[in-house]
Amino acid sequence: MKVLGIETSCDETGVAVYDTALGGAAGLRAHAVYSQIALHAEYGGVVPELASRDHVRKLLPLIRQTLAEAGLGVADIDGVAYTAGPGLVGALLVGAAVGRSLAWALAVPALAVHHMEGHLLAPLLEDAAPEPPFVALLVSGGHTQLIGVEAIGRYRLLGETLDDAAGEAFDKTAKMMGLPYPGGPQLARLAEQGAPGRFKFARPMTDRPGLDFSFSGLKTQVLLAWRDSDQSEQTRVDIARGFEDAVVDTLAIKCQRALDAAGCDVLIVAGGVGANKRLRARLTQMCEQRGGRACFPRPALCTDNGAMIAFAGALRLAAGQRDGAAIRATPRWDMALLPGLGIRDS
Repeated sequence: MKVLGIETSCDETGVAVYDTALGGAAGLRAHAVYSQIALHAEYGGVVPELASRDHVRKLLPLIRQTLAEAGLGVADIDGVAYTAGPGLVGALLVGAAVGRSLAWALAVPALAVHHMEGHLLAPLLEDAAPEPPFVALLVSGGHTQLIGVEAIGRYRLLGETLDDAAGEAFDKTAKMMGLPYPGGPQLARLAEQGAPGRFKFARPMTDRPGLDFSFSGLKTQVLLAWRDSDQSEQTRVDIARGFEDAVVDTLAIKCQRALDAAGCDVLIVAGGVGANKRLRARLTQMCEQRGGRACFPRPALCTDNGAMIAFAGALRLAAGQRDGAAIRATPRWDMALLPGLGIRDS
């Protein structure tokens, strides 16, 4: 089954084709992403209406480009998967309308995909992918969650952020320190040059039991340190290093607890912050010390992309799940409500 995946939940237009006959990493026939960073940069953040309009402009050309790269025509598609939520409702509606309409025109099944399930399953697109059960850390600009994965489609929330997500804290901290949008990746690059230990920030909520996160107070700590400093370039990179170390340590401590609670030694990590080099190294080391392993998607599949949607949709379509004729867009959607594989969802 060749599945076209469409991702338009926020500010990136993603399209991919996944072929279940090939499976694994080889099944990803082609994928492409168009980022709207330049469009939103002058506003310092995503403008929902502009995001929706840009998806309208870019989605169909990107579908044509991706099919061409896969060596396929529209008639070769056996199913369509599109992100239905969570996300910006206007942006979601663009992908949902195009995806459902295309499936109807081709008389092939369509399936609405949960954006975070797409992220969670992205590491399974790589070779030597683990089998459930495992623990998943979903860490992005909008979400920081620990999920117990008993099987694909059977998810249990173990902990989540009570305020800012880790990626959001990266972006807001970068903005406070004068870095242009989007600041998170730039802050991480600065941190590579910083001196460890010059600035020591709290590891929030690690001094008490539990698996929830909070990064708002850490962000305030960094703001106060920056305001009281000489604000030199060296200070900027050292504060960036101190902030990144605090986030990485906090995530690692919570992941360790989650693995202990689940009685598991396999961790998968997905979402934009999952591309962070220091986080990858720390979690890899932690899992190896436990006799387990940490699994990550390639960096290109950490941010929003059509490949993860095509893959998640392909697994469910292959299991017999189908949507009705309605166009689905669900800006708020609890992943725990998803049906397991093999359970039909209307």
